[in-house]
Amino acid sequence: MGRGRLRIYLGAAPGVGKTYAMLSEAHRRVERGTDCVVAFVEHHGRPRTEVMLHGLEQIRRRELEYRGSSFTEMDVDAVLARRPQVALVDELAHTNVPGSRNAKRWQDVEELLAAGIDVISTVNIQHLESLGDVVESITGVRQQETVPDEVVRRADQIELVDMSPQALRRRMAHGNVYQPDRVDAALSNYFRPGNLTALRELALLWVADRVDEYLNAYRSEHEVTTIWGSRERIVVGLTGGPEGRTLIRRAARLAEKGAGGEVLAVYIARSDGLTGASPKELAVQRGLVEDLGGTFHHVVGDDIPAALLAFARGVNATQIVLGVSRRKSWQYVLGPGVGATVARESGPDLDVHLITHGEAGKGRGLPVARTARLGRARIIWGWLVGVLGAVVLTLLLTHLAPEVGLANDMLLYLALTVAAALLGGLLPALASAVVGSLLLNWFFTPPVHTLTIADPKNIVAIAIFLGVAVSVASVVDLAARRTHQAARLRAESEILSFLAGNVLRGETSLEALLERVRETFGMGSVALLERASEVAPWSCAGSVGPRPCQNPEDADVDVPVGDHMALALTGRVLPAEDRRVLAAFAAQAAVVLDRRRLQEEADQAKELAEGNRIRTALLAAVSHDLRTPLAGIKAAVSSLRSDDVAWSEEDQAELLEAIEEGADRLDHLVGNLLDMSRLQTGTVKALIREIDLDEVVPMALGGVPEDSVELDIPETLPMVSADKGLLERVVANVVENAVKYSRQDEPVLVAASAIADRVEVRVVDRGPGVPDEAKERIFEPFQRYGDAPRGAGVGLGLAVARGFAEAMGGTINAEDTPGGGLTMVLSLGMARGRLPGQTEAPTAAMP
Repeated sequence: MGRGRLRIYLGAAPGVGKTYAMLSEAHRRVERGTDCVVAFVEHHGRPRTEVMLHGLEQIRRRELEYRGSSFTEMDVDAVLARRPQVALVDELAHTNVPGSRNAKRWQDVEELLAAGIDVISTVNIQHLESLGDVVESITGVRQQETVPDEVVRRADQIELVDMSPQALRRRMAHGNVYQPDRVDAALSNYFRPGNLTALRELALLWVADRVDEYLNAYRSEHEVTTIWGSRERIVVGLTGGPEGRTLIRRAARLAEKGAGGEVLAVYIARSDGLTGASPKELAVQRGLVEDLGGTFHHVVGDDIPAALLAFARGVNATQIVLGVSRRKSWQYVLGPGVGATVARESGPDLDVHLITHGEAGKGRGLPVARTARLGRARIIWGWLVGVLGAVVLTLLLTHLAPEVGLANDMLLYLALTVAAALLGGLLPALASAVVGSLLLNWFFTPPVHTLTIADPKNIVAIAIFLGVAVSVASVVDLAARRTHQAARLRAESEILSFLAGNVLRGETSLEALLERVRETFGMGSVALLERASEVAPWSCAGSVGPRPCQNPEDADVDVPVGDHMALALTGRVLPAEDRRVLAAFAAQAAVVLDRRRLQEEADQAKELAEGNRIRTALLAAVSHDLRTPLAGIKAAVSSLRSDDVAWSEEDQAELLEAIEEGADRLDHLVGNLLDMSRLQTGTVKALIREIDLDEVVPMALGGVPEDSVELDIPETLPMVSADKGLLERVVANVVENAVKYSRQDEPVLVAASAIADRVEVRVVDRGPGVPDEAKERIFEPFQRYGDAPRGAGVGLGLAVARGFAEAMGGTINAEDTPGGGLTMVLSLGMARGRLPGQTEAPTAAMP
């Protein structure tokens, strides 16, 4: 009896239709004659899902008593006794009632699968165990019911059930997911558009990874070595030369021709660490490929064509982009070159593009030498141990231990040679080998005190000693140098990683970068100098450390950057190998400086444009919106002062009321203009303290009719951190705007709720609503959506409200009201020490 097969419908969010899809699949299988039963399906009162259960055999559930209440769970024994071909088991992550055979439903499913029964089940993406922290950070709700990822990954089939956030919210508003009394709470909390969009992205990414796993497993199982071009993956082979930028741009253009194209730049380094690549150029190319949306990879391999092809096939690439060789014509006698070898061995499933460039045929040059810098002290100690140590050893052997024997004497001298190699390198070791062989011949090889060797065997022994000493010294010196090179390369890779990461992403300021240079190379001061022309004086664009130099000629080390910029360092003279990394720092310092200046210019241009726009709008407001109430006031006053008409008391009262309304309107408009001026100049200072919303919100409704607003502020709501005056103005402006555009027969709802560590105030109207593309524009100054004729004012109410909200550390955004209208969401931080219990989503929201 084989193991059953598991099929899972994975939902992007509750309510997308997982159970409905599972039941539809069951009906299709029953129609084909498959023995299919419902082991456990929960319809949650949804009529359409409940109808789908008709016509399917249902296994009777097991009843359990727990804490005085009765619950029903899947009867595993009944399903095993029935032994159907397929069993439907809903809610894979469900926790069983205490007293059940297994703690989790997925463990019940494992029993059914082990018995050879196929299972079709459902689960939501937020119930996967590995995504618990991510889901909590998005929704503010910690999922208590989870299923291990491995259980879902082992499924034979996974089908994603997806729906756009807008469509799901419409389904909920129409009552297709929850009961009507629970719709508003669900839409306002867990099922907000941002939450649903993030959960949808999680589901799509998780399933995409699963698809890659299926593809790789299939290729491995069937030993598929050919490349399957499911999408264009273009590998760019880099040498560290200047032609790499051309290759990267050409590969990016090739990737753009097909949907989903991907660029992978790879640099193959030899395992011995010897390379002619420029660290500065590689850093620039890494930044270029990342800016174009690709990835950079560093691979070690002595056979460059084989390593490049192995990498390409490992990532299932479809194309390789290489540059035409830089070797001269006579150099081809040494071999066909990397490009020709890769093209010959790529096979029919991997296209190779050879791109011409300006460096073709100019020669590669010699690799940059990387020798160890042992230091003066170590070299002196190497000579002392190798030469003087041999003399001291001879004195000791001749006076204290003359009968040790020639073989042991040779081993002792060989040990000195190895020590000299470790301390001072190859030359002291060679000198030690020569001196040691001479001393062995003079003092320990008969006849002694002569360079003549009587016994031929001793001649061979001395020769072997010299050869072994030289060989061992060479190997030890090489190992020491390689160790030093490896440490240096590691340090350089860390530095380049820093440049390619923080700097290229714009996360490092110029001063921080210069300080990193000073710390890395142990310099006293670092300055970035620039000048306008060849004859102009130098000026300092940025510096760190005491007494930075003002001229490159005064620096201990200067690295030119272009024609009119240089990086100047004081403290000590750096060796040539350090200057290569320093050149990469200098190039990035220039980039950071340019980025900072461009950002400053952009900010200035934005401020000028904003100021110009506000001035233009203010003139329009003064010429129109402010003149309208003034005209009404003037007309009423002129009428009252007229001697030609005898006004009754009612007429006079009406004219005076018109004057008062016009004055109030003017006061409101001028107040908003002053508030916007304060926001523009940055003079708004919020006095943050703990505030109860039920004290502030009612006070903010004084400017609207009493029957136009409905309040829903729970008394148990936690306090918020806000400025009472600013909060009152925010709520007043938002509510006045909602009342202005809402239908006459529909009051505006002002409700508040706690979400995680935030408190949200939602102002819901049933007006015409605002399209998505205009939801941000209505918060800009002097904007009135549609320029509605009822809209009195200069269009500053929502702009002032958002400015004050942000000054208090809050946010305000616009959302669609289900069924029509606009909902303004004001989010504020809870007061410290007054956090409520953890907010949980509705039970039915987590099927």
